[in-house]
Order: sequence, then C-alpha cells, then structure tokens
Amino acid sequence: MRGPAFRPTSKEHQAVDVELPPFVRDSATRFGAGVPYALKVLAGQLADDPDMGRPSNLPGILTVTVDGELFEDCPALAVGYIREPDRIEIRYVNPISFAEPAESAEPVADAQDQEQQEGHADSATDAVTVREVADAWQRVTGWLQRNAPDSYAALRAGARPTAIAALEGDLGIRIPVELHVLWLLTAGEDGADGAGCLPGNWALMTLDAVAATYRLKMDSQADHDTFNTDRPEDERITVWKATWIPVVALGPADGTSGLYLDAATGYLGRWSRYNEAPGEELDTLVTYLEEAADMLEAPALATRDKPGLIGGALVWLSSINPAQEDRWQPWTG
Repeated sequence: MRGPAFRPTSKEHQAVDVELPPFVRDSATRFGAGVPYALKVLAGQLADDPDMGRPSNLPGILTVTVDGELFEDCPALAVGYIREPDRIEIRYVNPISFAEPAESAEPVADAQDQEQQEGHADSATDAVTVREVADAWQRVTGWLQRNAPDSYAALRAGARPTAIAALEGDLGIRIPVELHVLWLLTAGEDGADGAGCLPGNWALMTLDAVAATYRLKMDSQADHDTFNTDRPEDERITVWKATWIPVVALGPADGTSGLYLDAATGYLGRWSRYNEAPGEELDTLVTYLEEAADMLEAPALATRDKPGLIGGALVWLSSINPAQEDRWQPWTG
C-alpha cells in the first residue's frame, strides 16, 4: 500500500503525485514533531517543481534540503527522492547536523563522485538496485512496525551521507550502491530481546561495528600475508579480502561471525572471527533482504527459517535461546 500522495493545486502545472511511503514517514517522525508538516510542505513544492532537487551519488536519486528554522520542532533535513515522469517517491529523510553546513550533509555528487558514476557499466541497473533495496527493506520494516514494535524500535535511524563517506575513507574502498542506500535507510540495529531482525536472529551491523570488524579482519590477513610470501601459491591462506565489507553479525551483541558483501562481485559471503574458511553465498544483498521479507509475509512457505514473536520482538526459530522456547509464538500470518 502506497503512502499519501500530494498533488499540485495550480492548473499551470501538470499533476505529479508525490508519495511518502509509511516507513519513511514513520521514521522521520523520530526527528521532531514538526517534521511531518515540513514534509507535507515539501511535497507540495515538489509537486509543483519536480526537478528542484540536485543529483546525489545514488543513481536515480535527487536530494533537496529543508530549512528547519522555517518549521517549529523540525531540524534541517536532507531528503532524497526518485523522479519519474508522473510521480515522485520520497526515499529517505535524514537530519542535517547543525555543526555541519547543509551542503556537506546532502548526498550531492562532487567531481570525483561524478567521475565514478560515469564509470558505472550501467547506471540504469544501479537505479533499479536502489529501488529494489528500498522496497525490500520497506517490506521488512513495515512488518516489524505492525507486528514486532520492539524490534522496529531497535532499528537505528538512517546514516547521514557524510557518515557513509567517512566510512568509505576509513575502509579505503567504494561502498556498493545497494549497501549505501540500505545504510541511508537504517544505520544498523540494537536488537530486541537479544535478537536481530534478520533470519537466524542475525543483526544488521552498525557503521562503527563494520569499521572495527573490517580492521580486525584486515589485520588478521596481514599477519597471514607475512607467511604467505614463503608459501606455494596453492597453500596461501586468505581469511579476508580488501573488497569484503562486513554487513550482518551473528547477533546484536555477538560479532564472532556474520555475512560480508563483496564489493567486487556483489555477492554475500560468510566470515568468522576465528578465521574459518570463508563460505560462499549465492545471495546478493537484494535477494537476501527480499527473502527475509518473503518469509515474514508468507511464513508457511518459508524454508530457511520460521519467524515468531516473544512479546513485541521478532525471534527466528532456528536460533532461539532454549530458555525462551516456552515464550515463543510462531507467526502464521
């Protein structure tokens, strides 16, 4: 079900719908009581001037800022939206830190970003990926909001583009577009009742955890490399590659293993702190999130795991704490 649509009242302009999905609207209300009204005003402006935003470093996404001083109880905001011929869909809303100029908090492409975008093999494909990730995550968060409010409340707000750019600098690699847009929507989770919201009760890692795990694994690989130089090529040990970005952890407070996204291939893989051999996954981030949403929406057809509830928290059956089994209620839809 789509969010509310706003249309221009002026007859001088062709009608353009501006859609504000529920998951974006509900997330934005956390930033201040005046934010919904500010977004309604912005929606009216976008309906009259759909191209008022500027290109971002996410293909197909335009950004525009909202001056918080014009609205009561509303911080300055950076808003990202998709522009189509007859409709606009707002995809994310992030507060702009008062300690930063507005320009630095928008995902606006600078010269380097533009050069990298032009080097993409297919920017149209990237634009589709942006939509697929946002749609899949909307399905997950929509289910959580309706059925597992504790798990929904444990999701962190989206990261500012500047925070993602800083992480890129820390890791020294380009964040893939699918991960970039996911982090704009939510910068990890804190977990509810000891469980993350992803299958297996795994948790979406915070940006700080991503950076710490990446450094730990790269240091481990550097130790192996000191001995790899004296080993035959087929005996060299690889526990981590520079293109692997940790994304999902075993649990909100358990970073001993998880999933990484290979920026070079776009596929997920398994990692472990104990330097076990990396495991290959056939999932992309998109298919992984889509399957999680499918299992929540159609639990009878779920094969990998079964969702259930303990109070207001989502808890997946495969990794339930034995002490909690008597409280667990299967979700049947």
